[in-house]
Amino acid sequence: MRTATILLSVLVFEFLLWNFAPACTTAVISGKATPDGRPLLWKHRDSGQAHNVLRYFNDGIYSYIGIVNADDSLGENVWAGCNSAGFAIMNSASYNLKVSGDSTEIVDQEGRIMKLALQRCRSLNDFERLLDTLPKPLGVESNFGVIDAQGGAAYYETDDFSYHKLDVNDPVIAPEGYLIHTNFSFTGRKDEGEGYIRYAQAEKLFFNASGLNNLTPRFLLQTVSRNLQHGLTNRDLRDECPASAAETHFVNFRDFIPRHSSVSVMVVQGVRKGQPANQAVCWTILGFPLTTVAMPFWVATGDALPSIVTPGKSGTAPLCEAALQLKEQCFPVKRGSGASYLNLAVLLNTNGTGILQRVLPFESMIIEQGQNLVQMFEHRGFHREAVLKFYRESTEKIRHFYRKEFHLNLGE
Repeated sequence: MRTATILLSVLVFEFLLWNFAPACTTAVISGKATPDGRPLLWKHRDSGQAHNVLRYFNDGIYSYIGIVNADDSLGENVWAGCNSAGFAIMNSASYNLKVSGDSTEIVDQEGRIMKLALQRCRSLNDFERLLDTLPKPLGVESNFGVIDAQGGAAYYETDDFSYHKLDVNDPVIAPEGYLIHTNFSFTGRKDEGEGYIRYAQAEKLFFNASGLNNLTPRFLLQTVSRNLQHGLTNRDLRDECPASAAETHFVNFRDFIPRHSSVSVMVVQGVRKGQPANQAVCWTILGFPLTTVAMPFWVATGDALPSIVTPGKSGTAPLCEAALQLKEQCFPVKRGSGASYLNLAVLLNTNGTGILQRVLPFESMIIEQGQNLVQMFEHRGFHREAVLKFYRESTEKIRHFYRKEFHLNLGE
């Protein structure tokens, strides 16, 4: 009986770890590797906190916007963001960095450190000084990805007492001009950690895109964060589309880049050295990535973020809540290990009526309009009123889209 109880406890722990442990897929891309010379920071966030919001803060040396858990009403932790100096940061949890014998009880301080960095830092050097001077132990085991407005781009594989910098501009460290991290660190213990299958799939996608000079925000948002090919088996769910959404066609949905635990995506499109920092863009997918739409946001607009992505009266963001309602249709089995099984017919089918099949064409229109603004600012400088007009029009289009296509109300 005792053995059976222990085995059951281990299985439950493994299930909880897989479904709820932070398990993000991330990348830092040097401006040397992008078509426009601007660095990129990508975080595909996995978390047990499904309700995400976008918030603007003006509580430090620099103002900033970032992804925050909806229940963090004080905004004490930021999970990816960019500030008014063009400095941006994100992270992925690592599970192979802590040194043997580290019994530190302080844990999960990554969000607090990223908030401090956004408040205080304008460069990679500033971030390094922050890590050097903060009291130890830090309470982290994390891969921090950072870019700045001076062309800096790096990962910091960080444990409680030290860090290793991986400079993405160094061709010896990053010969293709980018680095990808999931839930292990390259300077950590070999073959430990998590996310090797997701890493393999992301690496394949990045390598092909790099060869085509296509490492862009759109590639990260639509190709990588919505990728449905398995990094180990090469099984591509897009090749298995059922006939219609009315069918029930369950597939095992483990170790893909998007997962049941995926809650948001941020792609920070930084600036070239000498380019005004106010042109940095936070392309954000708020909510379950397979059922929501991406939209660009600028720190320079201040607290004028659209209401569909910021906390409403309930404390949650309407767009995220709509995405979660649609996610329920994708994962209808609530008992046992039901979260591991996706009803593919609801998402993709040969009739073209799947949720993702309707979301992506609509989203492409929003992205194209955002890209037009990015290009306009390159030539004419940042124009706040143009962004506010874009926010208003895009918000209304998104509300209409969810109301018409899915009978969901995102408020007025």
